[in-house]
Amino acid sequence: MISRDDLKKKVCEAIDRRRDKILEIGDTILNHPELGFKEYRTAKLVSRAMEEFQVPHQTGLAITGVKGRIEGAKSGPTLALMGELDSLTVAGHPMADEETGAAHACGHNGQIAALMGAMMGLVDADASEALAGNLILFAVPAEEYVEVEYRIGLVKDGKLGLLGGKPELIRLGHFDDVDMAMLIHGHSRPDLKKVIMGRSSNGCVVKLIRFLGKAAHAGSSPHMGVNALNAAQLALSAIHAQRETFQDRDTIRVHPIITRGGDVVNVVPSEVSIETFVRGRTVDAIADAEKKVDRALRAGAMAVGAKVDIQTIPGYMPLDNNPDVAGVFKSNAEMLFGEDELMAGGHGTGSTDMGDVSLIMPAIHPGLGGAKGTGHAADYQIVDKDLTYLGGAKLLAMTAIDMLYGNGETAKGIISEFEPEFTTEEYIRYQEEVFKTEIYDGEENTSTLL
Repeated sequence: MISRDDLKKKVCEAIDRRRDKILEIGDTILNHPELGFKEYRTAKLVSRAMEEFQVPHQTGLAITGVKGRIEGAKSGPTLALMGELDSLTVAGHPMADEETGAAHACGHNGQIAALMGAMMGLVDADASEALAGNLILFAVPAEEYVEVEYRIGLVKDGKLGLLGGKPELIRLGHFDDVDMAMLIHGHSRPDLKKVIMGRSSNGCVVKLIRFLGKAAHAGSSPHMGVNALNAAQLALSAIHAQRETFQDRDTIRVHPIITRGGDVVNVVPSEVSIETFVRGRTVDAIADAEKKVDRALRAGAMAVGAKVDIQTIPGYMPLDNNPDVAGVFKSNAEMLFGEDELMAGGHGTGSTDMGDVSLIMPAIHPGLGGAKGTGHAADYQIVDKDLTYLGGAKLLAMTAIDMLYGNGETAKGIISEFEPEFTTEEYIRYQEEVFKTEIYDGEENTSTLL
């Protein structure tokens, strides 16, 4: 049997030979961005690539997900390599879709290019002959938590259960046959090295809030109205007053926006809408912070005699990168780029639904450079496609080989040592219990499930 190192070399050479095709995939997705649970064109592109390389696959998972499978020569563990299909809305991005405002300002097009590149290299090199178990090539939908009201509509229509792509795939059982997972996310910071080995990141819950007052003529009879905008402003001030109670170790982030501030200027606002995330390092820290946020929202309503409708929706769980999987990835990054191009990333205060995966199986979410500008901003772009697209493909494939080579001893050892935070059933139950709606009228509140 071919040696492990020779197999890695063979796969990397195959990826280099497929350079033009890999770049074409990444650039095609860049030029046609789609929002979460609407990535039909991107999913079709992935499916066509899998068909071309004769990789059996399923489509339409959690609406748009695509799941391919490469079987090893022997039985063994299953490793999922993942890429995210979706983009997000970014005003003013030069590559934004004119109709939807969608733009790849977070580099997910590079993830899919890398995923397809890894597939090409592994298939061209007949790598499965030296592997045990299975490789899942998983193009997953809707990592960016956008268009919340649209997704709530899908929930109410029975088309969706959870609002993020990976949570929904977990809920539907599409991770039941997976033992471990990895995904490489791009980064654009010039002060960081090529590869970032982060340890953890925040989780979050999402809140949709409506303050309900009473309309009246704003000039002649404002005393006859109840100003919902004043209630919202007081609530936002009350949230700010809580910030000194958030402990640094919990990395709490609360960042509300007003999505509706009134209708016309000469009418006292009778309905005002706010959307916010409540982020934190742990599940307990998030729960404590969101209680304070809810209290502040009630206070704003009570102060002016308004009502407030607080809809709480499960977001993403805190990310916990598995150190053993990270160690295998790190050795391949050093082999590919050199030890000087790696650095520890510590804790990140953003959120990703890779966190949900990481609490039920060994998983990692390292960062890889190649972009410039600010993530989620109009100036973000991938400028080194050989690093992001091809480098990502090689890192995915090389780490997969290490995990499943021979009898899959490396993967088996990591899986045997892993202690999950949740079983899949516990995870689904926890997420379903987060869904709730509270209506507070200044005197009492009623709570219901969504």
